[in-house]
Amino acid sequence: MTEPPTTAATDDALTAPWPAADGTGAPGWPGTGDARRHNADNGIMAVVNATAVTYERLPMLEVVLDRLERILTTSVRNFTAENVEIDLESIGAQRFGDYMASVPLPAMIGVFRAVEWDNLGLVTVDSPMIYTVVDVLLGGRRGTLPTRIEGRPYTTIECSLVERLVRLVLADLGQAFAPITPVTFRFERMETNPRFAAITRPGNACIVVKLRIDMDDRGGTIEFLIPYATLEPVREILLQMFVGEKFGRDAMWESHLARQISVTDVELEAVIDEQTLDLGQVLAFEVGSVLRLGARPNDLVVVRCGHVPLLRGRVGQQSGRIAVQVEERLALEGAPRDG
Repeated sequence: MTEPPTTAATDDALTAPWPAADGTGAPGWPGTGDARRHNADNGIMAVVNATAVTYERLPMLEVVLDRLERILTTSVRNFTAENVEIDLESIGAQRFGDYMASVPLPAMIGVFRAVEWDNLGLVTVDSPMIYTVVDVLLGGRRGTLPTRIEGRPYTTIECSLVERLVRLVLADLGQAFAPITPVTFRFERMETNPRFAAITRPGNACIVVKLRIDMDDRGGTIEFLIPYATLEPVREILLQMFVGEKFGRDAMWESHLARQISVTDVELEAVIDEQTLDLGQVLAFEVGSVLRLGARPNDLVVVRCGHVPLLRGRVGQQSGRIAVQVEERLALEGAPRDG
């Protein structure tokens, strides 16, 4: 049986200071000034230290990766002469520094350049995929798992075989982008230490694509890391929902609007002169009052539409009607001048 609390402990609990209505009182009580300041500090630090990156959905990039999955299946099957299954596991966003810290070692990291976009990206091949490729290309027996030897650097032969795979993947990635935009992904170097594969700042946001490649009972993963800065030249294209989408434009509507504008009626005014008068002078006008204009009989008049001056011409007569002979065409404000 548990003993009841002593009177002294109960008295201490009852005599503890209760927070006042204005938020002051015992430190640490919910709603007190100390607690509010503590929560505010935690909230600010949470924003400052946030590492999560919101993935901006790029519909056309997902189409490209789906096309890459199909093309790469055929290419890897021809490359290894094995039954190959490739699955697109995930597409997400992550900061570059967080991704490099999460790369499972040992691994091979291929650095490539998007020539037309003039920027870099990474291809990461994990250890199971490396040993699978080496085992398959060097004639390993089917149905046996590749032997992994830890604690040693990769040999020249292993690096060469994986480099061939990376070059194949980059060629297929460029082919997958071809219907959207022409781009060449050029392999530059292979690294085994993530510190030597830094292509952007640690805080920059990147798109991370993970592909799972299975060959019978063996396989591994290949990951693409593409900084948002690399995709910036084609961002507008990748935001489209389908190929050839034009944001806010319709060719048929544009031609119809052009035809209707050309047959629209507008009112033109031939202005001989303009004067500014006091309101008292205007109110003093009577029948028979004479308004003296500053224009002479041979002066040019301005023809305008609304408040926009268009033409300047000379007043005359033609077929018993007053007419204006155009002498000069005025340039619209903001429009290029002729000549």
